[in-house]
Amino acid sequence: MAIEIKVPSPGESITQVQLAKWLVADGEAVERDQEIVEIDSDKASFPISAPEDGVIKILVKEGETVAVGAVIAVIEEMGGKDQNAKSKMQNAKVKTADIRQSPMQSPPAPPLTSSPVTLHASPLARKIIEEKKVNPGELKTAFPGKKITRKDIEAFITSKKEDASTVSFTGTRDEVRKKMTTLRLKLAERLVSVKNQTAMLTTFNEINMQGVMNIREKYGETFKERYGVSLGFMSIFTKAVTIALKEFPRVNSMIDGDELVTPTYVDISIAVSAPKGLVVPVLRNTEMMSFAEIELKIKELAGKARDNRISIDDMKGGTFTISNGGVFGSLMSTPILNPPQSAILGMHKIEDRPIAVDGKVVIAPMMYVALSYDHRVIDGRESVSFLLKVKELIEDPATMLTEGLDPVKLMLDL
Repeated sequence: MAIEIKVPSPGESITQVQLAKWLVADGEAVERDQEIVEIDSDKASFPISAPEDGVIKILVKEGETVAVGAVIAVIEEMGGKDQNAKSKMQNAKVKTADIRQSPMQSPPAPPLTSSPVTLHASPLARKIIEEKKVNPGELKTAFPGKKITRKDIEAFITSKKEDASTVSFTGTRDEVRKKMTTLRLKLAERLVSVKNQTAMLTTFNEINMQGVMNIREKYGETFKERYGVSLGFMSIFTKAVTIALKEFPRVNSMIDGDELVTPTYVDISIAVSAPKGLVVPVLRNTEMMSFAEIELKIKELAGKARDNRISIDDMKGGTFTISNGGVFGSLMSTPILNPPQSAILGMHKIEDRPIAVDGKVVIAPMMYVALSYDHRVIDGRESVSFLLKVKELIEDPATMLTEGLDPVKLMLDL
């Protein structure tokens, strides 16, 4: 029996998508729930999995634009009459995997059983690791503390292929042309509209990160033991921004037609690097979240982004965005607004610099921060005051426990 693979609807108002990449070859044996194709929409990328075991017949080529609901492939399901069908399919799958082994993958690694690296993986994942010659050390780095599954291995191999597909500079006068994805085209359109339709300005400040670094050094291990996740800078900035937004709600506002909308909640969009580019999933109601809850949610969303499993619902909404260019070594930049939001905070690289403290020159770990904002909504005084509030909270982290109030004054009831 043939099973049709149709393009599901990725969301309201989306009628067309782009077939980004086939993860299997035409005529290849596939297993139930195996990811077989990646689809790009103008809002997100998502995979489609095989509904049953069988042999796939591909009907649509990579890069083509198709309508939602269109049939892009069929799977010839193995019938119960052929007792050897399942074993034949598995043999076909192994042979196909051998043929399609990419020359750009990592050098063959020794079998997992003989590797000194201790890997927490399912039996099927271990089999695939050996068949695909995947380096266990790289897997352990990519999935720290996680039980590795078949889907994790497939996502890792796909990511490695994408990383390896770079342009070779050989001294010739050739060019490489590649059709832009629907997601990249939509992103380009949105970025241009931001520049043309908003009055964007940027204000800068710098933060002494010593207080935060002391906390992470003193309590980091205990925090990780209790909650199973590291205490990072992003959760601390998210908490500081949330407190500052409650004091300056205009920065949390946005324009809708001729109305100014000011939410009574804080949803922080976190810019995360994914294999296909930057995605911005949302932490919802951060005013109700603890540091541990923020870190756990960031870890979950970052994992989805890394595995190309971010959904449209994960990225819907958001009242304010935080972007950390420092992880790539950026010392200072001007972040661009994430519409319809009115402000975005850019974090940057921490670097030791000489500063004046109590009349003396000391070396301190400093970070430049930038706040880009829509001047139609936010005045200069509010933007500067908001960024200064974030600076004060980060430099004196204890004040975050008292929502920005001086803990000593609070204790003395002053």
